[in-house]
Amino acid sequence: MNKVVYYCLAALLIFTGCVSTKAHKMVLDESEARLTQLENAKKELEQNKNTLEASNLALEASRQANDKLKKEMADLASAKDTEISSKEKEIAALIGQLEELSSKGIMTSKATEELKQERYRLSASDKAKALEIEGLKLELANTIKLKDEEIATLRQQMNYLNREVERLKLKAGEISSEKEKELANIKSTYETLVKEMQKEIEQGDIKITQAVDRLSVNLVEKILFDSGKAEIKPEGLKILKRVGDILKGVSGKQIGIKGHTDNVPIGAKIRHKYPTNWELSTTRATNVVRYLQDTVGVDPNMLFAAGFSEYRPVAINKTKEGKAQNRRIEIVLLPKDIESVLEDLKK
Repeated sequence: MNKVVYYCLAALLIFTGCVSTKAHKMVLDESEARLTQLENAKKELEQNKNTLEASNLALEASRQANDKLKKEMADLASAKDTEISSKEKEIAALIGQLEELSSKGIMTSKATEELKQERYRLSASDKAKALEIEGLKLELANTIKLKDEEIATLRQQMNYLNREVERLKLKAGEISSEKEKELANIKSTYETLVKEMQKEIEQGDIKITQAVDRLSVNLVEKILFDSGKAEIKPEGLKILKRVGDILKGVSGKQIGIKGHTDNVPIGAKIRHKYPTNWELSTTRATNVVRYLQDTVGVDPNMLFAAGFSEYRPVAINKTKEGKAQNRRIEIVLLPKDIESVLEDLKK
């Protein structure tokens, strides 16, 4: 599944709620980063295929060179054998002439000595040629041995590359299948939440959005907390119970609870308990996490809480309506790997 398909999914799946252009772009950027592992696996597969093809060419070239060398050495040995055979015939002819002249008594001692010396010279030359041929044969044997070792090494490399190609094919298929299952799970959770929380969505108390492999549930302050308090109201507990029961069915995700406030400073009456909006937003998020764990039964290994005070607004704090939108609890479903969670916390 390529990037175009994921972007199309992103556009189709964002049904409810309003997310700022910046936030939406950041979510899509993160989703693109999540595809990097699959793209890298595909690139690695292509690189190994190219390396395998190069090794095949190198092996074939080595084989051809080996065959050529064998032929050249065989031709050389044959030529040397022919030369020795010719010399042997020449020596035999000279010996015959010597014997004939000697029998006729017309052979001088000087001529006889010269013929003997020529015979010895030719014999020594034959021995040298024979030694040269033996040396060439030994050199050929060593060269063939080296070539055979080179071919064996190339074959081992080819076998390894073949295994790597198969492994990467499986890896790419697994990543693609895993991504499809992950998207299907998120989509199912999104649809269930929208159906279950339809009334609250219509009233504007909850906004649910999905972008590719991310899901966000925004709950405005008024349905969970009274102003300046971190204790969850009874009606808020009921809503969290409904949301939590759905989230319990999610696997392979982190469930983050983010507390947000507007920019109004903490009043004097509660400043001893919550000195700033940091403490208030963090305490609210922690209380929601504790309720989801202790009462709803959400796996605590999936949960984390974070407070962002007034520094992650979704609207302008200059109006009453804008401040109301900024006072919220955001429940997000994120990839389970730590790096993605840390990146999300930076938002």
